[in-house]
This record gives sequence, C-alpha cells and structure tokens, in this order.
Amino acid sequence: MRTHFVTTVSAFFAALRKICSVWRSVSRHALLSLVHALVFSKVDYCYSVLAGISGNLICRLQSIVNAAARLVFSAKSSDHITPLLCELHWLKVPERIQFRLGVLAYRVCTTLHWHTSPSHYNWPMMWMLDNIFAPLHSAVSMMLVVPTTRMLGDRAFPVSAARTWNALPSGVRAAPSLTTFWQKLKQTLFLQSFPDE
Repeated sequence: MRTHFVTTVSAFFAALRKICSVWRSVSRHALLSLVHALVFSKVDYCYSVLAGISGNLICRLQSIVNAAARLVFSAKSSDHITPLLCELHWLKVPERIQFRLGVLAYRVCTTLHWHTSPSHYNWPMMWMLDNIFAPLHSAVSMMLVVPTTRMLGDRAFPVSAARTWNALPSGVRAAPSLTTFWQKLKQTLFLQSFPDE
C-alpha cells in the first residue's frame, strides 16, 4: 500500500506541475477549477479509505494541499500556509478525511432509512436511537454502534465512519438534508482545523 501511496502522491505533484505551467495565463478562479478537477477530485475520492494512516503519510498528503494553495496564490514556499488555507476555506488533511467519512455515513443513514426501521438491517453499522423528548417537541439523536474491531479492523469503513459520526455534535448529525449537513460539518471541521483563526 505504501508504494502505491507514494506513486499516487507523485502523480498529484505531477498534476500540480502541469497546472503551474499555465498559471500565468489563467485567472485565479480558473486555477481553482483546475486544482479541483485534476488534484482534489482524486485526493478526496480516496480519503474515506485513509482513516488511521500514519502521521508521515498524512504529512505527504498535506504537502499536496499546501502546494496547491501556494499555486493558487502564487505564494513562495517560505510563506505561511495557514492564512492561505483559511482564505480558500480548505480543511487540513485529518479533517478532510473526517469530512469524507461523515458525508458517507450520512448518506448511509439516509439510504437505509434508519429513522423508520433501523432493526431491519443486518449490517456492520448497526443503529442505536436515543430519543430525547423536550417539553414542546421530540427529536431523535442518532448514534452508530461501533463494530468489534477484532472482526473488521480499526481502519475498516464501518468502524472509522461510526467513530467519526459519533464524535460529531448532535446538531450536525441531526441535519435535515445533505446540503445542510455538508455545511454544518464543514464549519465544525474548519474550526477544528484552525482553532486560532
């Protein structure tokens, strides 16, 4: 896996070099579109299987994100990266991984209609509904049961997704639509990426 990962990282940097060859003749908006199309579409695609990877591999992926941000702003390698990432509203890699896992977990929950009949699904991500009744209304706060790691492994999707989901604030988990969930999750993880900004 590590060899494949190194090859993938090299491919991402190669894509950035191609974009760099035309950056003088295109607008910043066009640069962002190229970065998203040629780099982040592929990086984000694999984030959901990267939960639990080593810190060294996280740093390699973060270097891609940092290089892309510097390319967009024509910044030097010595320039501080945090203001650039904040202006672009890009999450750091650990939070990007959590974002992908959270979105996939939300889609699984809504696809399986957990709110109507969670017990009907014999699947590793089993549901536990915690009913909270307020004086004027009732709401359901959903938590996922984390499967036994001896059977699946810590990095397996049902385990990593359930842990990511359960760590989210209840207000994020209870979002009524994918768009609202996406926005709330991005805001929550952005504050986690840049707590001092």
